[in-house]
Amino acid sequence: MNFKILNRELVYQGRAFEVQKVYLQLPNNKKRYYDLVDHRDSVTIVPLDHDGNLWFVSQYRLGVEGQLLELPAGVLEDVEDPKVGALREIREEIGMASNNLKFLGDFYLAPGYSSEHMFIYLATDLFPSSLDQDSDEFINVQKISIPHVRDLIQKGEIKDAKTLAALILAFPQLTI
Repeated sequence: MNFKILNRELVYQGRAFEVQKVYLQLPNNKKRYYDLVDHRDSVTIVPLDHDGNLWFVSQYRLGVEGQLLELPAGVLEDVEDPKVGALREIREEIGMASNNLKFLGDFYLAPGYSSEHMFIYLATDLFPSSLDQDSDEFINVQKISIPHVRDLIQKGEIKDAKTLAALILAFPQLTI
């Protein structure tokens, strides 16, 4: 099937993304406008400590107007390598660094309307090494055992999609 982008119009430009109105020719030759959130790539990190705990952050998310329990994550800088971004983000968000960062996989968050591509890493051999948090971040760090994380998932208490997807990629690597 052939889809052809005929035109893109910038509607909004923000810090991490822009919104475009995209005029697309469909395979049946009809034409239609679509909205696209052109988002910088991002990372999610699954930090596992020596005691078998996973490190999470709880923070306010405007989209749900409340707190969500999530794995540490963040948007990459303009041309930042995903591995470098993952190492930076865990230092900013949980105050820990990793001597062993393993790539687990990648995926698109919401490809129906967004270009955001997320890279997932397992971080082990953690040690204290903090960086300043972003000025708009108010994060509470929590360490949770793997069995308890599984219970939270089963009870529907982890609602963040990137966290759930990252845990699916990580669980085969984790021993309890």
